[in-house]
Parts: sequence; structure tokens; C-alpha cells
Amino acid sequence: MSARLDSPMRFEPRYVTNLSMRRPHVVLLGAGASRAALPNGDRRGRKLPLMMDLVEVVGLRPVLDSAGIDSGGGDFEALYSMLVADGTKRNLVAEIEQRTFDYFSTLELPDEPTLYDYLVLSLREKDVIATFNWDPFVVQAITRNQHIGRMPRTLFLHGNVAIGYCMDHVPIVQSDRGQVCARCNRPLKSTPLLFPVTQKDYQKDPFVAKTWKLMQDELQSGYLLTMFGYGAPSTDVEAVNLLKNAWKAAQSPQFKTLEIIDIRDTNELTNTWREFFPSSYYNFHTSFEGSLLARYPRRSCESEFWIEMNGAEYAMQIGNVSVPRTTDWDELYAWFAPLAEAERAATA
Repeated sequence: MSARLDSPMRFEPRYVTNLSMRRPHVVLLGAGASRAALPNGDRRGRKLPLMMDLVEVVGLRPVLDSAGIDSGGGDFEALYSMLVADGTKRNLVAEIEQRTFDYFSTLELPDEPTLYDYLVLSLREKDVIATFNWDPFVVQAITRNQHIGRMPRTLFLHGNVAIGYCMDHVPIVQSDRGQVCARCNRPLKSTPLLFPVTQKDYQKDPFVAKTWKLMQDELQSGYLLTMFGYGAPSTDVEAVNLLKNAWKAAQSPQFKTLEIIDIRDTNELTNTWREFFPSSYYNFHTSFEGSLLARYPRRSCESEFWIEMNGAEYAMQIGNVSVPRTTDWDELYAWFAPLAEAERAATA
């Protein structure tokens, strides 16, 4: 059942034409984002694994049982780190990695619009989606929505099952896995998946190293940072440090705004992310609907800047812009069309 949509012409013109902000909105995705986007599983009902249930969801228990390995109550982080540290279980580690890659590779978005579709439609070409997730949903969402407007750039911080790359060019060529490089016609290499070990080496693989360099550049210049479903696990200390050193909100001479989308308790989130807080302007949300992405789609940075400068006056003047939820693609695209058209006109 689709929501009733008002005419696209209801947008206040200033909202549609305001493309003044060049600094990016950076969205950082963790596993909680995929669970929130597909609470009932993927197109065929397959569940989205979290680290605490990955052993069961991916079907690793028979492999572990045959090797005489106790799964440790389902904690994949602890289990995998233990196997890697052992040094004698390389074949088992390789099989676990391959089975995990194969499971994530088969996941598909449902036919109807999902939260991932709303996410990519709510950002512009200047913006960035950086994800720790191995699943292919960001890539699939961009592929099926890119005819509406220019899509955000993507960074895969722990690798991804959906993409391949060629390092022989500047910038790096990145495209769908299984394709050939558009510049040299050689097969693209699959990205490595970084598994949960205590000390990840983000410089070991050239693709991952370059991805993190780009992520740090985007955070340094970014105006908005949205963390969606990322729990900052204890096995990823290096990632958190890299993010923190690049964001440096409290010391930045530029305005920065942080928002966190997470179902966890506010006190827990505050303790986890306190060092990321700007001197002001940070918010917590329990769902995507409350975020700047949903409230001011494709104009999140511009809208937040004017609200910070003018208080609630700007928000009242432009009215309620929040993107409506609908299961009808035509209605969804009709709602976004004026925004995308204004962007095309501005670059014509």
C-alpha cells in the first residue's frame, strides 16, 4: 500500500534551487543499517547477518563442527580472531572467508523501495556513502535509481562483494564485480573483505589503503556526518582512530554537524562517540525518518546550514519537506523529480 503524495510542485522554490553547499554530506554505514533497511531479509527472505549471529545465518556451524571448533556462542568476531591467531587453521579460515563471501554475494534488494533506495536518492553527487558492510545493497540501490539523478560517491571501507577495481589509473576505476576496466579493458579485481581481527592493517591492500585515504579527505572537508547503525566494535580500534583523526570536529575551523541513527541507548551512544561531537550541532535518531537525510533530501547540507544560522525560521519558511514513504516507484520518483531536475539545470 502506497502513501498518498502531494503534488511535487509543493516544494518551496528556495529549497529546490538552493545548491550552494559544496562540502559533502558523509554517511557512514554499519551492519545495523542493513538490518534496519531489510528487517524481513532480502528479496528471498535471507537474513542480514550481524557479527553475533553470522555463524548461524551464513551456515558456518557444520564447517566448524567438522573441524572440532566451538563457535563460542555465536560471537564471530572472537571466533575468527582466535582462528587467525592460531596459525594452524589457515585452510579453515580460507573456507570461512569463501563461504561468507558467497553468502553475501547472493543477497538482493526486494522489488519494492527500501531504505537503501531512499538513502541514495536523498544524496547528491558531491556526497559520500562510506560503508563497512560487505553486502551489495548500496551498489544495487544506486544501479536501479541512477536514472533519476546523479548518485552519491561510494567508499567500501572493509571491501564489498559487489565491486571490482583496477589500480592502474588515476583515479582508481571502480565498477561492478565481474566487469572489465572501462579504461584498459582488463578484468577488474575483486576487493578483499576485511574480517574482524583486533589489529586490521588498512595499508596492506592498495585498494583498501586508497579507500581510507579518500575517506579521511572526505571527513576533513565534510559538513555533515551521519553514522547509521555502526557500533564501533572493539575489534576495529584502528578504524575508529582513523575516523576520529580525520573528523576532528571540535578543532575544525569549519562548521561541522554530526547525527547518529541508532537504536541503542543515548547514554551508550554518547560514551561511544563523545570524541566525535562538534562543539555544537549533534543529534541522535532512532530511525532514518528522523534524520536530516529524510527531512531535507538532496539538500541536507544547505538546509542544516540555514537552520543553524537562522534557527527555526528557515525550517518554517520552506515547510515540511520530509520524503514520504511509499511502495510505488512512480510516486517516489515523481516526488524526487523536481530536485533532480534543478540539479541538472544548474550544471547545464
